Amino acid sequence: MNRITIVGAGFAALTAVQKLRAADPTAEITLVAPTPEFSYLPGTIWIPAGLRQPEQLKVDLNNFFRRMGVNYYQGSATGLKAEGRVLVTDQGEIENDGLIICSGGRFIKKLPGIEHAITPCEGIPAAVRIRDRLRELQEGTIAVGFAGNPKEPSAMRGGPMFEFLFGIDQQLRNEGRRDRFKLIFFTPAPEPGKRLGPKAVAGLLREMQKRGIETHLGHKMKQFTDNKVVTEGGEFDADLILFMPGMTGNQWFDNTDLPRSPGGLVKADAQCRVEGMPRVYVAGDSGSFPGPDWMPKQAHMADLQAEASAANLLAELNGQQPTRTFKVELFCIVDSQTRGSLVARTSKRNIALPQMRAFHWLKRLFEWWYLRQYR
Repeated sequence: MNRITIVGAGFAALTAVQKLRAADPTAEITLVAPTPEFSYLPGTIWIPAGLRQPEQLKVDLNNFFRRMGVNYYQGSATGLKAEGRVLVTDQGEIENDGLIICSGGRFIKKLPGIEHAITPCEGIPAAVRIRDRLRELQEGTIAVGFAGNPKEPSAMRGGPMFEFLFGIDQQLRNEGRRDRFKLIFFTPAPEPGKRLGPKAVAGLLREMQKRGIETHLGHKMKQFTDNKVVTEGGEFDADLILFMPGMTGNQWFDNTDLPRSPGGLVKADAQCRVEGMPRVYVAGDSGSFPGPDWMPKQAHMADLQAEASAANLLAELNGQQPTRTFKVELFCIVDSQTRGSLVARTSKRNIALPQMRAFHWLKRLFEWWYLRQYR
């Protein structure tokens, strides 16, 4: 019986569980995470306006684990031993025949004063803070922006920030108080959303102009204060700052021999194998993978990488050569509470469709479909 350990309980980890169990009914699967809970982060964009309540985006995984025959181990990874054959946690050590790392990424919080900004993708509590601050504010300036990891071009998450920006604009309009607020979008990138493709960049900027959202683009960040955003190109006042910094690897990676990319993520090949470590794989935000510079860090890519990881690990365990690769594609709906624009990109084509009500409802339908498999 193969003993397989999975670190994490996010998109990549749960997809890996499903693919492993479908392919090998006898495998002993152990999943390590601090809580047996899945948070559907794409839905947090709707929390500020009340379209979603926090509890609607949380899934207790105990039933899913029982159905999948998974041993849940409550704890946090802290290191590795024996070339990956032993996972060290804060609750003890776990031996394995194969390991898949799906523990996500870590936001780079080095910018001075970053404690004054809310980082939306840190989870549901962050979205609740945004909701509460919007309720408190009667007027003022709201600044929304993101940056990347200069040593890891793919390690950024800009898409949700466009959604929070357009969603807040729409929310204030629905509440009849948009005229009391100034919205400013900022990023060091001169072309925001460039990884979505040139058509998407033009569309996003047009949408901002249409909504009366000011922009501050192409200037390196210097710091935040409790009421200012400061860049090398100037500063501006802000009563509420939402900022998504670039990502790097988990802190527990520092206590291992895992090979790291210049940006701090775990180096993997096209089959999601961790370089130089037998039967150790990585999927999702934890990994640095070969591919185009626009390869996204998003749930869809995490699922595709987890599927490849599961197939290749089982092949190795069965004495076969791992050959499964993952398709690099970007697919997202940039939502604004009532409408959404569809963006898709592959190696061969780039599609950017304008805002439509149908895309908003398609995004909500996908959420329902995705979550029902874990409830």
